[in-house]
Amino acid sequence: MKLVKKFFLIVLTLIVLLVLFVFGYLQYTKPSYEGQQSLKNITKETTVYFDEFGVPHIYAANQKDAMTALGYVHAQDRLWQMELMRRIAPGRLSEIFGNPVLKTDKFFAGIGIDENSAKAVAQLDKNSPTYILANAYLDGINQYMEAGVTPVEFRLLGIKPEKFTLKDVYNIFGFMSFSFAMAQKTDPLLTDIRDRFGMKYLNDFGINGEFGTKQLKSYKGNYLEYSKIAQSLTTMLEASPVPAFVGSNSWVIGGAKTKSGQVILANDPHIMYSQPGTWYEAHIVCPNYEMYGYYIAGTPFPLLGHNREYAYGLTMFENDDVDFFQEEDNPNNDKQYKTLEGYKNYTYKQKIIKVKDSANVKLNVKTSQHGPVVTGLLEGLSSKKNIAMTWTLLEQKNQILNAVYQLSHAKDLAYFHKNIELIKAPGLNIMYGDAIGNIAWITSGKLYKVDKSVNTNFILNGANGIDDKKEFLPFAKNPSAINPPWHYVYTANNQPEAIDGYLYPGYYLPKDRAMRIDNLLQPKNNWTKEDVSKMIVDNTSATAQTIVSHMTASVSTVNFSANEKQALQTLKDWQGANGLKEIAPTIYNKWLYFYLRDTFEDEFGKDNFKLLLSTHIIKQVIENQTKNGASPWWDNIETKTKKETQTEVLTQSFKEAVASLEKQLGNDLGNWKWGKVHRVEFQHPIGKVKLLSRFFNVGTFPIAGSNEVINNQLFIYTDDAEIGVKGGPSTRRIIDFSDIENSLSVLPTGQSGNPMSAHYNDQAELFVNGKFRKMKLNKKEIEATSTKLVFTPK
Repeated sequence: MKLVKKFFLIVLTLIVLLVLFVFGYLQYTKPSYEGQQSLKNITKETTVYFDEFGVPHIYAANQKDAMTALGYVHAQDRLWQMELMRRIAPGRLSEIFGNPVLKTDKFFAGIGIDENSAKAVAQLDKNSPTYILANAYLDGINQYMEAGVTPVEFRLLGIKPEKFTLKDVYNIFGFMSFSFAMAQKTDPLLTDIRDRFGMKYLNDFGINGEFGTKQLKSYKGNYLEYSKIAQSLTTMLEASPVPAFVGSNSWVIGGAKTKSGQVILANDPHIMYSQPGTWYEAHIVCPNYEMYGYYIAGTPFPLLGHNREYAYGLTMFENDDVDFFQEEDNPNNDKQYKTLEGYKNYTYKQKIIKVKDSANVKLNVKTSQHGPVVTGLLEGLSSKKNIAMTWTLLEQKNQILNAVYQLSHAKDLAYFHKNIELIKAPGLNIMYGDAIGNIAWITSGKLYKVDKSVNTNFILNGANGIDDKKEFLPFAKNPSAINPPWHYVYTANNQPEAIDGYLYPGYYLPKDRAMRIDNLLQPKNNWTKEDVSKMIVDNTSATAQTIVSHMTASVSTVNFSANEKQALQTLKDWQGANGLKEIAPTIYNKWLYFYLRDTFEDEFGKDNFKLLLSTHIIKQVIENQTKNGASPWWDNIETKTKKETQTEVLTQSFKEAVASLEKQLGNDLGNWKWGKVHRVEFQHPIGKVKLLSRFFNVGTFPIAGSNEVINNQLFIYTDDAEIGVKGGPSTRRIIDFSDIENSLSVLPTGQSGNPMSAHYNDQAELFVNGKFRKMKLNKKEIEATSTKLVFTPK
């Protein structure tokens, strides 16, 4: 008995010692927000004040010193995130995560971002401020890796630190640019619909004008299961530990429509939620420069920013800058493909992908004149279907780093406008406002026209010499609005108006958010910062009532239960709001799921239906189709003896929705509140391991908002009891030039990516409740409310 007691005492002691060791180590890994630290390659003492939300305010003698300090403090809060961000484009995630991410590495290693980044670095002017300051930032990161504390994630995964380089910066921007594109999900799917069922099945999909094409001609071809490309890419991106960019809102109100007579800018870029979040805030002050900026991990210049003179933000343009081409192989030599000039040889390159705890993998990359053959880079696809990808980023000179530098160092609106032309990809809506009253919306991206016979929403013919002809357009043809007479500009990823009668092809989101923004801005002429702070979390749908009226008008209420009648009436009475206590959104979104499933799954199958739900285009379909009683999709092709009608499908799906809610939430409609089902968790890549989830993840929280309202909380339609929000505002910013020192912002979780930092999740409650905090510019206020870290020359 004594031996047993002694054994348990030893075990208990070891457990206590282990807990104390882990606790002590984690305390040791906390970022340092005060004290003194020597830093190489700075000329004078540099002071960093960390405010109460962990935002560094960097006061330096010159920009180079400031950038070195920025790299250091950015790394101490976000080094783990930087490591992830730099690995995805060159295909190096498998080195730390092993086989589960190998398919992601194969694809990205094969499409050529890494090679494009190396080329862009070689073309940089080594004497330019872009080059000098970017390297100073990287020097700060690398000095932190040498002298600072290794993040806990590095320890858990056995990552050996490697110095950051300019190529890493370009790779990060390259992945960001790819994540904007929607063609990879949409083109293969639409091509399969055309080839399987014919063009009449695309009438509800909005590609007769909304996507920038002319009236479609009848066509039905061989069915090649192109959708497998979209399936593979979608699965790969959803499993990626690095979040994708998906949408955004922004508007700028001119002084003629504000109470103060000064410009107000609002911006909330939509990105898939993650922990840590996308943006790192930092405020730099030098004798000749000041900028309060938002930085992506591992990049030296801010994509969003403001100072006392001007402010800028962005949303995704959603233009089409990716095209797929079906190559026609030589029947006598599968190493050649057909062109107008005769058969050409594919080129081949072998790459090695290192895989943790496994053998290296050899990747054979095949390329045609149109770009890499992506079917050979994706799992589950026949290598004989040689489909090549053309992407504007890889076609044009890559000047993204210099562009972002110039935008964050603009002298005036004309200078700002001019340098947007440097961004060939991705396509962005870039928003601008300044202290002297200018407002602007200007799009980036190298736009082009194709032959009138070509529809870029489909996989194109690589051999006919017509589909790949492009007329690149001058930057002057990019959509824009500068100081318009109506005194405001806005964008919500919606289709811009035609330029010279031409609608630019793209994968635009429905008009809902844009319509709501316009409807709120147009009648009011005394806007304040407080008004805008309410508008940016507005939850009311501009189209839900119209869609509900279409759907309920087609429902047969014969044999409806009391609950079904009550649920239907609740929808009819709904004003489109998506607050936590609303009941109608719960019914509406459940009904949308069953209506879409009962309409599309018989033709698509379960896997392709799930894929359809993840695209932007499904959101375009809903309003079009629910008012189209003649849509061929209403018929269930699996029932050979009858043809279903819109009334039958909508009635059946409504009854299924109510039955599902009764099972999940009970029979009392009073318990079907939106806040019970619409919830968000900010998930860390390591937090997917259940044992570690409580330490690394933030949440879960009930959250207001919905798909395609201004407070855009993105989810995929589902029958699950809980609707997991996938993405939404990555920050909310309101810049008021009448009170610039008290402009507002909030992040979804916090500034730091270190789980032991007080700033890991200290903004989460503010964010989910639609609240804000200051972006401080006043030095006296900053000094009075901050801790101080001083860097001295080494």
